[in-house]
Amino acid sequence: MSRLKKSKGSKSRKTRVPLRANRSRPARDRGWTKRFRESAADGVEDADPVARESVVAKGEHSRMRTVVEPAQGQPAGNLLLGRVVALSGPVAEVDDGTRLWPCSVRRLLRTRRIEERHPLAVGDYVRFSVFQQEGRERSAVIEQVLPRRSSLMRTYDERVQTIAANVDQAVIVASLEEPPPKPHLIDRYIVSAHAGQMTPVVCLNKCDLVPAIPGQDPVRQLRELYEPLGYPCVVCSATAAHGLDQLRKVLTGKTSVFVGQSGVGKSSLLNALQPDLSLPTGEVSTRTFKGRHVTTTTRLLKLSFGGWVVDTPGVRSFALARVPREELEKHFVEIAPLVAECKFPDCAHVHEGGCAVRAAAESGRIHPSRYDSYVRLFCEE
Repeated sequence: MSRLKKSKGSKSRKTRVPLRANRSRPARDRGWTKRFRESAADGVEDADPVARESVVAKGEHSRMRTVVEPAQGQPAGNLLLGRVVALSGPVAEVDDGTRLWPCSVRRLLRTRRIEERHPLAVGDYVRFSVFQQEGRERSAVIEQVLPRRSSLMRTYDERVQTIAANVDQAVIVASLEEPPPKPHLIDRYIVSAHAGQMTPVVCLNKCDLVPAIPGQDPVRQLRELYEPLGYPCVVCSATAAHGLDQLRKVLTGKTSVFVGQSGVGKSSLLNALQPDLSLPTGEVSTRTFKGRHVTTTTRLLKLSFGGWVVDTPGVRSFALARVPREELEKHFVEIAPLVAECKFPDCAHVHEGGCAVRAAAESGRIHPSRYDSYVRLFCEE
């Protein structure tokens, strides 16, 4: 890939960013108390007593620092353009179209995104520089991250984690058995996909394991829950090779991210679609019926039939990130049209009287499972 040329007329800009945690508080003088006690024991009065001890800098600006970064979309020199395909600790694998580069991250980027668990996400488009020594390429450093058109995020350990960036659709994989489906977790992924500007697709795997019990049809129940809302449902089985053609059609020509709890068969489905991927898979525990964390690295994979897919590690829980409670209603497509009919303009749709959403839930116009997901998300701290 050719090196990018620096355009004229674009200026760098200064940005105020938070200090790192180990810089935000000045060190305290630990000798004050000791000196006070020694002087009191000797009967000596301090001629210049300290009236007030200040151990924290004053004002918001004292906890910020200024960094200089290139203007938006402007490379800081002759840089290469690539896409992050995998992350392993502080090292990112970047594909520039000709080869993979192991890249470190410029400290400025880590400072700018200090509130996130990692300054990068798989799928990011980046500009990076290559350093040479004695005519040989020695190292590569990511200098800039281009603006994201979409992102799937969650909160983990009180920090924002971007799972994937610049993808078209989130394929939410749920197993019909071993482990059983969790509609509330599916709803969390749907809200996050909406907030991140991507299309949700529900994939129901392990249909071959569903027992034939009269009056119970989990496949029909889940399809009736999500398809009327406009969310496509793909019923499939990686082991029985059922529904793979339909899933392949959904993935063709798009960039997708596979998400879901551990053990639902995300990697198994990708291996069934394209055997040469050879992704590691594991068995579900026969005691707890929970999956084991076999996939440990998020990775962007190229599909032979056209398209890209991000394979992600499974999760046990999924906390939303950057979705304010007052905006939650717009990410439930059956709730959003009813908001204007509520009696109070700031109605939370949880306990207020005259609420059109509550009335719709009580009458069955909104599925009880979906309304319960909304209430649980709204009431989370």
